[in-house]
Amino acid sequence: MASDRDWDLCWETVNKLVDEAGKLIAARNSGSKTVAEKTDDIDLVTETDQQVEKLLVDGLHEKFPSHKFIGEEAFGEGRKSLLTDDPTWIIDPVDGTMNFVHSYPQSCVSIALWVNKSAELAVVYNPVFSQKFTARRGQGAYFNGQKITVSGQKALNKALITTEFGTSRETDKVRVTLENLAKVVPAVHGIRVTGSAALNMCMVAQGAADLNWEYGPHAWDMAAGDLIVREAGGVTMDPAGGPLDIMSRRVLAASSRELAEDFIKLLTQFYPQPRDD
Repeated sequence: MASDRDWDLCWETVNKLVDEAGKLIAARNSGSKTVAEKTDDIDLVTETDQQVEKLLVDGLHEKFPSHKFIGEEAFGEGRKSLLTDDPTWIIDPVDGTMNFVHSYPQSCVSIALWVNKSAELAVVYNPVFSQKFTARRGQGAYFNGQKITVSGQKALNKALITTEFGTSRETDKVRVTLENLAKVVPAVHGIRVTGSAALNMCMVAQGAADLNWEYGPHAWDMAAGDLIVREAGGVTMDPAGGPLDIMSRRVLAASSRELAEDFIKLLTQFYPQPRDD
């Protein structure tokens, strides 16, 4: 019987399952969807989100019965998001659900294995455009099998920045978001909002963007991107400058520490409440 800490087997298994999940997403991207609201009319879940998460969890649990799971749609069953030292798969079955609902082709499967509260391996896959980002601890980051590195950009005025508005329209969150955009836009080369937190982080890893920041994402939005960025030579941290805590709902990923530190000086801080359901 395979060991539950056989990372090579974990790697092989998760990649096969992600490819299978990707076929499901790609086949349904342009069609009609069965959509339900979660917390409000912009926090959505589709039948595909639920089916993809079940596919991944069932497939991994069969191979690794002692592993734990943190999945976005698992909250529908009343389970809390608890990260322990045990091997834990952190899963967003469709990151960019609103994009998927509108058939906008910028969504992905995002999955990472965390052990001792640190990422061991990660996969982010946009099947519509056949874009697969992968990383294993200490082995580099890859895009469709080719090694990638961050841009190394250090100058704020030459940096392309990504962010998201997220699924919250809380008054204070909107105010801070708009305040930060008003400060950031004149200071940087450009800004992009594409609808997927995981893919935004992968753009930093690939060198296509230089920095990503967001208030409000959950662990499953950044658990894979964190490792992919760091293995590509970038940095991840809290937007106030401390270590990244993927349970804090705050993230900053950058091509260099110098760029991150200059960018942080611009920001008005916002601290979302942890999701408690």
